Amino acid sequence: MSELSKLESILGFKFKNKDYLKQALVHRSYLNEHLDFPLGHNERLEYLGDAVLELIVTEYLYQNFPEKDEGVLTNWRASLVNSKMLFQVAKTLEIEEFLRLSKGEAKDKSSKSRRYILADSVEAVIGAIYLDKGIKPAKKFIEKNIIAHLDDIISKGLYLDPKSRFQELSQEKEGITPRYGVLEESGPDHDKIFVVGLYLNNELVAKGKGSSKHEAQVKAAQEGLLKKGWQ
Repeated sequence: MSELSKLESILGFKFKNKDYLKQALVHRSYLNEHLDFPLGHNERLEYLGDAVLELIVTEYLYQNFPEKDEGVLTNWRASLVNSKMLFQVAKTLEIEEFLRLSKGEAKDKSSKSRRYILADSVEAVIGAIYLDKGIKPAKKFIEKNIIAHLDDIISKGLYLDPKSRFQELSQEKEGITPRYGVLEESGPDHDKIFVVGLYLNNELVAKGKGSSKHEAQVKAAQEGLLKKGWQ
C-alpha cells in the first residue's frame, strides 16, 4: 500500500484527484529544499478548509441548539475549530507521518510550530476533500473527526476561557474562589511586563507573565489548570 493510499484509508476517502491530497500535506519549508516539486504548498488549501470547517460547524450548532444564544454557540465553535483541537485530530489521524517538511522542520517534532503545522494540515485536508468530493463528504469528515468532540467539550466546560474554567473547577472541587495578585512589574510604561500569581486561599498555585495584567492572569490560570491536573 502506498503512503497516499494508507492515508486515504485512514481518512475514509478515495480521492479522484490525488494531487489535492498530496498538496494538503506539503509545508512551505519543503519547497525550499525541493524546487522541482510539481505542486505548491498547502496554505491555499488551508485557507479554503478553514472556511469550510467554520461553515459546517456553525451550521451544525445553529441547527442542533436552537435554544442557545450566539454567545454560547460562538464559544463552542471556537473550542471545536481552534489549533489545539485540530492538533489532536491530526495526531489521531496520524497525519504527521505523511507530511512533507524541510529537514529542519522534520527534526523538530516537539516545537510549538509543529503543533500549528499539524493543525493547519487538518484544515488543508478538509479543503482537499471539499475540492475533490464536495460539501457533503467534507461535512461527513468534520462531523466524524471534529464535531464528535462537542459532548466532551460541553460536559467538561472546555469552551470556557482559562480564568473562568479555573474558577469554576476550584469552586467545584475545593470550594475556594481563586484570586490573582501582581508579583512583579517591570519595564517602561509603554512596554511593561507583569508577573501575576494565582492563589487558592494563601497557596500560590501558579504564576503567569504577560504584557498586561489580564494576559498574565490568563497564563497563570492555564498553568494552574495544568498543575492541578484539571485540563
